Amino acid sequence: MSVIGFDIGNENCVIAVVKQGGVDVLLNDESNRETPAVVCFGEKQRFLGSAGAASAMMHPKSTVSQVKRLIGRRFDDPEVQNDLKLLPVETSEGPDGGILIHLKYLKETHKFRPVQILAMLFANLKTIAEHDLGSAVSDCVIGVPSYFTDLQRRAYLDAATIVGLKPVRLIHDCTATGLGYGVYKTDFPDGGPIYVVFIDIGHCDTQVSIASFQAGKMKMLSHAFDTSLGGRDFDEVLFRHFAEKFKEQYKIDVYSNARACTRLRAACEKLKKVLSANLEAPLNIECLMDEKDVSGFIKREEFESLASGLLERIYVPCNEALASAGLTVDKIYSVELVGSGSRIPAITKLLTSLFKKELSRTLNASECVARGCALQCAMLSPIFRVKEYEVQDSIPFSIGISSDEGLICAKPNSVLFPKGQPIPSSKTLTFQGINLVRLEAFYANPDEVPKGISPKIGCFTIDPFHGSSGSKAEIEVRMQLNLHGIVNIESSTFIEDHVEASVTPRDYHSNPEAMDVEPVSQTGQNVNEHKKCESPHSSSDGTKKDKANKRVHVPVSESIYGGLTHAEIMEAQEKEHQLTEQDKTMELTKDKRNSLESYVYDMRNKLFNVYRNFSNEQERDDISRSLQETEEWLYNEGDDETVNAYSAKLVDLKQLVDPIESRCKDEEERAQATRDLLGCIVEHRLSADSLPPLSKELIINECNKAEQWLREKMQQQDALPKSSDPVFWSSDINNKTQELNLVCHQILRSPFPEDKEEEEKENMQNIS
Repeated sequence: MSVIGFDIGNENCVIAVVKQGGVDVLLNDESNRETPAVVCFGEKQRFLGSAGAASAMMHPKSTVSQVKRLIGRRFDDPEVQNDLKLLPVETSEGPDGGILIHLKYLKETHKFRPVQILAMLFANLKTIAEHDLGSAVSDCVIGVPSYFTDLQRRAYLDAATIVGLKPVRLIHDCTATGLGYGVYKTDFPDGGPIYVVFIDIGHCDTQVSIASFQAGKMKMLSHAFDTSLGGRDFDEVLFRHFAEKFKEQYKIDVYSNARACTRLRAACEKLKKVLSANLEAPLNIECLMDEKDVSGFIKREEFESLASGLLERIYVPCNEALASAGLTVDKIYSVELVGSGSRIPAITKLLTSLFKKELSRTLNASECVARGCALQCAMLSPIFRVKEYEVQDSIPFSIGISSDEGLICAKPNSVLFPKGQPIPSSKTLTFQGINLVRLEAFYANPDEVPKGISPKIGCFTIDPFHGSSGSKAEIEVRMQLNLHGIVNIESSTFIEDHVEASVTPRDYHSNPEAMDVEPVSQTGQNVNEHKKCESPHSSSDGTKKDKANKRVHVPVSESIYGGLTHAEIMEAQEKEHQLTEQDKTMELTKDKRNSLESYVYDMRNKLFNVYRNFSNEQERDDISRSLQETEEWLYNEGDDETVNAYSAKLVDLKQLVDPIESRCKDEEERAQATRDLLGCIVEHRLSADSLPPLSKELIINECNKAEQWLREKMQQQDALPKSSDPVFWSSDINNKTQELNLVCHQILRSPFPEDKEEEEKENMQNIS
């Protein structure tokens, strides 16, 4: 069983794995610890991760990055439209209001949902992990932003399912960071809980969470966020600045050229990193567009002035997190700063001023989330023994429930799971006098969720159930906020009371007093089961009975607004399988083509050097001509051929070269085989000296025969040129050696009469 943690970032991805002795971050094929979150479609295959980033310049309009921003979002969302402007790919609105990404592939335009692109990233990370571990990978824990909605969390699960992964938990990024912090930190002060602020400034967002720590326990007190404040926004400030400058100075509009935009954004990202360590930095790009070289210069002070609006926004989520946790700055023990966008000096200065203490960087800024995910996976795994550590997370949104008859909870806005509710939790609702229940889950406070997010989550239909005549019917529904932070129905039970009068069909109302307002649940790392509503007696037909009631499980169907159906997931799995097979075919084709090309160059060099003495002029001419024809074919009509075509060409060449190659190789092997046979002859002759006369004579004769055979063959071989096939091969000598050994061993194992007489005479002499 694998114990893997995945951190899917907007820019890069990190894989962590728990092994004996600790948590390791895996290296990708380029030996890097971070893998770009990029999917690039070439003409006939996909390029994922590092290969996708390397191919982005060649295929800018078929390269998808920052897909994390598009997961579970609507096409008409203004924030989504701003994100799409940064992507050079063509997009459109799907039939369900979602996003469709148009990509050129196999001479056709294919439309993919963002969840399918995310699945491709998961597939790449899964492949990296399996190559490193040497075994299949399925169970994992995945980090998600705390602001992810129910739909976005389900999309992550769907993407993982498409490629065969089984997430045992989705965990908030800052919760994973806090887990790694709490498990390894041993110098907490004695007394009450301590409070630590985790600020994660990523490539596209900022998350702030506050956690309380006690011995063996961590509790998340609050989550706050700014979904559009990250490192890329500071890159965009530089991009706009230099785009305007180059338009004025060089008369070029980079916005009109997708490749120029990509190159300038990459240069601005590097420039930002240089400014983090230097007070000023230059920018130079060769042939940005229209064959013009461009250059620029900026000071850190000017950069901070341009980004002043972004810098001021860093205060907002920090203050919100403090307010939600009910804490003041003086009660904060430490402020941990992580994330790829956290290295800007101005941000550090502002946060230091806000919290009135030096910021701490004890955690790896880029790897802490993946490491925390791997730790959580180990805690949930039955094959690892991890020290007991309780993790109590919470949901940052208030979730309400309504029915066809209206709100069903006595609390304001029908809030069933209020903001800050522990994850996981379960609550029970009881309805009376009905034969169908339709429940709607929604975000009770739209101000808590990111802008542009629909408050609707999904619809749950409980049907059918019917009360028998003269009975009173109830339906007991257990709502669950599960480990992933997703709302669902854990169980629904029909309860029929045979004593009361009959119930009018569809005449239902809620019973708020029957609701279990306390979480039934367990929090921490080993939560996999939840208490069920059960009666003390169960019949053989699966129904549950007590003195007056009968309990029957009722099926539930759910419809998630904007989510994938089971059929759509199966269709996406089939599509991913087809893409994977095409990728494998193209990789095999490239390998065969490279093998053929390498063989042509290698044989051309060897033919007139190593193999010269082992081939005649006619053979060399024929092979040279074939090599030349193959090379011309490779770079013309054979540039884009099938695996079979390259294999056939390679077979044809080898048929010409193999006889010469065999002569060359066998000369050295024949010399070694000759030495082995002569050594064997000497060994048997020496061993024969201690044998009785008849056995000695037989062995000496066999050795003489073998030696004579070898001498005759060598004389014949010396008379032939090396360009001719040898009179005898190394395999013939090896066979002669084996034959000699076999005969001599048989002689030694077979006693002869004379040998017995000699032994008896020796024995009689010894007795006398």
